[in-house]
Amino acid sequence: MMHGREKSDSAIVAVKPTNKAVPTAAEPVEPRAGAKGNARQQSTHRTQGRERVAQALERVRQAARQRKKERFTALLHHISIDCLRMAFFALKRDAASGVDGLTWPTYEADLDRNLTDLHERVHRGAYRALPSRRTYIPKAGGKQRPLAVAALEDKIVQRATAAVLNAIYEEDFLGFSYGFRPKRGQHNALDALVVGITSRRVNFIFDADVASFFDSVSKDWLVRFVEHRIGDLRIIRLIQKWLKAGVLENGVVTVSEKGTGQGSVISPLLANVYLHYVFDLWAERWRRHEATGDMILVRYADDIVVGFEHEADARRFWDDMRKRFEEFSLSLNPEKTRLIEFGRFAAERRARRGLGKPETFNFLGFTFICERNSRGQFLVKRTTRRDRMRATLRRIKEELRRRMHEPIPEQGAWLKQVVRGFFAYHAVPTNGPALRAFYHYVKRIWLRTLRRRSQKDRFSWQRMHGLAANWLPQPRILHPYPDKRFAVMHPR
Repeated sequence: MMHGREKSDSAIVAVKPTNKAVPTAAEPVEPRAGAKGNARQQSTHRTQGRERVAQALERVRQAARQRKKERFTALLHHISIDCLRMAFFALKRDAASGVDGLTWPTYEADLDRNLTDLHERVHRGAYRALPSRRTYIPKAGGKQRPLAVAALEDKIVQRATAAVLNAIYEEDFLGFSYGFRPKRGQHNALDALVVGITSRRVNFIFDADVASFFDSVSKDWLVRFVEHRIGDLRIIRLIQKWLKAGVLENGVVTVSEKGTGQGSVISPLLANVYLHYVFDLWAERWRRHEATGDMILVRYADDIVVGFEHEADARRFWDDMRKRFEEFSLSLNPEKTRLIEFGRFAAERRARRGLGKPETFNFLGFTFICERNSRGQFLVKRTTRRDRMRATLRRIKEELRRRMHEPIPEQGAWLKQVVRGFFAYHAVPTNGPALRAFYHYVKRIWLRTLRRRSQKDRFSWQRMHGLAANWLPQPRILHPYPDKRFAVMHPR
């Protein structure tokens, strides 16, 4: 039986040429639909592969949900070629290369053969993890944050493995853990914290800072924690290969007994597994059995904020948490970890004792402040951290100086992206003044840059207002109120 496309290809000689066109000898024998058909086949192949992976992981997820205590002894077969392909296309196209120097476009040029070879090496145990390349990015305080850039094939296998493990651990992780989890983000953690402070009896905030968490993780304890749920020794060996691969810096490979490479694809999941057993389960038991009053918990990766009704509970929790962390090679930063009075009654209580306004604390780029709204009701105000805003403005100033002599439309297009990205994260309710201040400072930096282009060219503020109106997004609130979005995510 002949398919429809085969019929059309066999009858190509009967196709009528376009009107007023001179037919060539090539047209009757070279069908033009070939490229379209190939593109459709490739898209269909990727879609079917994605569906197969999703169905397989859903079965793993259901098993993890139904059997909370059992270990998974056969998981490696889920790291299929389709799973590796999904992992590859989930990577950033322009990401920095690792020690292998291999880039995403180069690997894609012969993707099927590369993935088939990688899949075969992983399953027969011949896959070897390469050392990560050490690089540094600036932090807000002027310090440098070390990152580990893995080789491309290591990224692919790590992302595929993380997808399989996530199907299991997402059924185990607790609700107050928000960092690096599917369908959860920083704003979900921020919402949960605001809702917890305003709806529960919170009078004290314990702001915990874990000292050099990613460099302090015990690899032995990490593997033991993973083995609570993962009994497939091939998956365990993969994780051990990445932990022992080391870091390449200045031509020297170093392998430490502690730490996971911050910046690697698998590192966030392993960090969540570690803190799930070291902190989350312990803190949840402490809340049920030790706390004498109300208590809320919010954790985003290694950023932990705990709210208490009673100061005595907070003090005991602090001491117990310090001892708990010492057992698992972690420690609290004594300079940044603190307990403050915060909540709906904090201002009145401090006023009665002759003290000033309640102290503030920082979480995920925002400063949390005790305030009152126009009707006198308690309000948790969130405003952009000043040091974060200054750091962003400093980078804008340096980049604009580099782009000083570019055409104004090119400068405006770049600034538009930067300002839009800043607003996309920081445009939360109660942060309007900070958004307007950021908008004003960006205009002022741009004006000074344009005035530097020539001694005779004196840009006026009126002209600057027009440029800003044409290119820069206006400062306005983009996010809903915390309780609205929190109610959608947690309908109960």
